[in-house]
Amino acid sequence: MSNAKGEVIYTSPSGAAIIRNKLANLEKFINGPSKLDPLIKMALLHYQFEAIHPFVDGNGRTGRILLLLYLKLEKLLDVPAICLSEYIINNKASYYKKLRSVTKKEDWKGWILYMLDMIEITAQKGLERLSAITSLMESMSNDIKNQLPKAYSRELIEILFRLSYTKRKHLIDEKLGTPKTVGNYLRDLEGAGFLKSVKVGKEKLYLNFPLMEILEK
Repeated sequence: MSNAKGEVIYTSPSGAAIIRNKLANLEKFINGPSKLDPLIKMALLHYQFEAIHPFVDGNGRTGRILLLLYLKLEKLLDVPAICLSEYIINNKASYYKKLRSVTKKEDWKGWILYMLDMIEITAQKGLERLSAITSLMESMSNDIKNQLPKAYSRELIEILFRLSYTKRKHLIDEKLGTPKTVGNYLRDLEGAGFLKSVKVGKEKLYLNFPLMEILEK
């Protein structure tokens, strides 16, 4: 592993047999019984995976996915609805500094505190984002019901918030009407300012831009 100047700052294990053995040990650690708090164990297993560095590319992404899977395994998350990658990317310098400090100085305390801060801050941001989305969904639902009663249904609102965009096929698949009918719904929703359409290739997508603004914060 090299830094921005091309200087080698860490040499990961090499050799297929060695890497497989270390991954087997990691698997036992993840799935084995432990008296450690799950969040502390999460910090330890993440360091262990990144230290093994088993792939030529994608170790960071894989390691972050493993974090979410582990939290799900420990029943600390029902769904992987928090974005840990965002925190790590925004604090990348500190992330690598803490990793190196474990390797060079065995500074486990600093590393564990970094990871616990990551969970706390990310979870708090996720709750704030969820609250904002819930409020938007309620207000948009009421406004559509009042302004476009023919188009309104609870199923329509759920489709509009399932993703940050929708298209005619989504409404047709949910049996909200014929292609012509759902096309009229989407046209009216755009005309009333609830959605914005963009052309992507031959397809027209309808963007829920207030939802996109929340997700991009």
